Order: sequence, then C-alpha cells, then structure tokens
Amino acid sequence: MNNLKISAPHFDIIWKDKNANFRSIEEKFGAIEADILVLPEMFSTGFYMKPEEIADQNEETLKWMQKFAKEKNTAICGSASVKQNSNYFNRFYFVEPSGAYQFYDKRHLFSYSGEDKTYSAGSERIIVSYNGWRILLQVCYDLRFPVFSRNNGDYDAIFYVANWPSTRIDAWKTLLKARAIENQSYVLGVNRIGIDGNNLEYPESSYCFFADGEEISSGKNGIFSANLDSEKLQKNRQKFPFLSDRDEFKIL
Repeated sequence: MNNLKISAPHFDIIWKDKNANFRSIEEKFGAIEADILVLPEMFSTGFYMKPEEIADQNEETLKWMQKFAKEKNTAICGSASVKQNSNYFNRFYFVEPSGAYQFYDKRHLFSYSGEDKTYSAGSERIIVSYNGWRILLQVCYDLRFPVFSRNNGDYDAIFYVANWPSTRIDAWKTLLKARAIENQSYVLGVNRIGIDGNNLEYPESSYCFFADGEEISSGKNGIFSANLDSEKLQKNRQKFPFLSDRDEFKIL
C-alpha cells in the first residue's frame, strides 16, 4: 500500500453553472499535484434542491471528471446532482486516470433542507480500492450517522465531501475527528467555501484526521492537502487493536 497525497481546492462553487465551475477548477487548480484530487459536494452546481433544473442527464459532470483525470493523470472525486431514469441522486463519483469509475449515492438525505423530498437515497455502502487503499465514500449528512460508517476492518480511509455551512461548522469538525478515532482510520472532510445561492456561508473548513485524532492537513494558496501514510496507520492499528473489540452491527 503506497502513501497517498490528497489535495483539494478551497472552492467557491458558482451557483447552478456547470461549465463555469469546470473552467474555474481547470484555471485555478489545474496545477495541483496529487494522487487524488477531492472536490466538494455538488461541486458543479452547488447544493440545490430543485434537481430538475440542474441534474446531469447525460453524465456531464462525470465526462468532465474523466477528461480532467486523464489530463492530470490523477484520480478525481466529488459529488454531483444526477438524474437516472425518473429519480435524482446526489452521486459521489470516484474517477481514475484511466477513466474507470465507481460511485456512491448519498444514503442520508438532509431532510432539514428538503433533500429527501426531491432526491432518492442510495441503497448501499461503497468502498473503492485505489493504489492499495480502501476508501469509504460518504457525503455530508452521512457524517451524523456513525453506524453506517462503522469500520468492519474493510477500509483505511473515509472521504466526506460536503456543503456544510458556518452555523454548524463546529459539529462538522468534531464529528470528522470522532469518525477517525472510533474507526481507527484516516478521515478526510472536504467542504466548499464562499456564499451559495441560498445566502449560506461556508468558511475554509476542510480537514484530515489521523486514526488517533491528530489533524494532519495543511492549507496554502487556496489549496488544502494531506499525506496519508500507510505504515503509520498499520503501526497504529497493530499497537492499539481497538477494532477487534468492536460491537457487531448489521450494515448495508
């Protein structure tokens, strides 16, 4: 298992304008060097609850991700509003440089904003394998439901992508750290910045925590980055075999 360099832009999403967001990422962040580039929740449109106006119907966001991943020779992940048949999903894509991809559909829909009224919930947990790492894909509100993200010894890191506003930002950071400690894994949380079309404000608040709760991420020139060290993780798990004492839960 190789070490992984993770990078993410502190990205102010342009409201409901996919092409403008694609261009912005290419222009502002095209020089990022990383093994995986992580983009926020609904990075191509913003977190908008009328999917009939913004949802991909021809995999527009996925096709752009495949193109950009190939150009940069790096994996790219982030979520988008997607229409499939008659349903809408908040879909978290993980795209490899080859164009191969997997996706996770957000399981816990944010009823406070009405997401559950317009989007359909995903039906399964998704763990992707990349460069020897096993990564659990999660989206925003999933963070509040620890049983769903419980580590059964089947992953090494959790990636959360989000639009998590400043009014609840303490919960965001606290829960990310808690998920790292209780699951003895790396936990990455990538949040958007700026003010969205609903006048919600988002501060710079992307984080990465090690399995013991140590914050290991850094930010410079609008870029957030973190290095995931496989040997450090394995030594931590061997020295403190907490996961072997876990309760058994039935998870999707």
